[in-house]
Amino acid sequence: MSTLTPQTSLRIASYNIRKAVGTDQRRDPQRILGIISDLQADIVVLQEADRRLGKRPSVLPIADIPARTGMIPVQLSTDGSSLGWHGNSILLSPSVKISAICLFDLPGIEPRGAIIADLLVNDGPLRVIAAHLGLLRGSRRRQLSALIQKLGTLDDMPTVIAGDLNEWSLRVGLGRIAHHFTIHAPGKSFHANIPLASLDRIALDQLLEPYAAGVLDSPTTRRASDHLPIWMDFGVKA
Repeated sequence: MSTLTPQTSLRIASYNIRKAVGTDQRRDPQRILGIISDLQADIVVLQEADRRLGKRPSVLPIADIPARTGMIPVQLSTDGSSLGWHGNSILLSPSVKISAICLFDLPGIEPRGAIIADLLVNDGPLRVIAAHLGLLRGSRRRQLSALIQKLGTLDDMPTVIAGDLNEWSLRVGLGRIAHHFTIHAPGKSFHANIPLASLDRIALDQLLEPYAAGVLDSPTTRRASDHLPIWMDFGVKA
């Protein structure tokens, strides 16, 4: 069991970077890297981190990530060109170690996927699931059902899901994981110009509890993407 406590809590952040194209219509990867650094997180999950066509190259300069953010990208691509899987990617602080990675296809009309990362933190295990769910509620429900079914085949460990879950409602649409996780909406994160919806969520299983959470809302984050980044400090329940 992880030894996380309020004194040794982790910070996880989730950010849909929209391929580094901001609301000012500028593609500025360095601006995104600066925001990731400002989040001061131990784990960052990104969505829309790769281009859609060809070899799906990373929109962020992979070689610049450690120097600009202090974080290490989890290597998912065999040729080193992509940062993510279906656009999802995970960055880790050097103190967080990888035990296993599972790249999981999600069903639905659009091509979607999730990353299931088993990590070692403070000498204990933690599973992080990075996901970007579909635009249609019917697809999202199928994707969540598939994810829960997949988790049922894996060893139990403290688990957190983070990402752009694409659900506008705070009451319906994500019920398939509500029996297993407590779903948190740290704040309104979309649209960055006028935040109206909590599309970006963090879900903790019964072994974990939140300590603090929020949205990084600044003039820079309102220009950098159409989503604002969210964050949460959490630990294992006593």
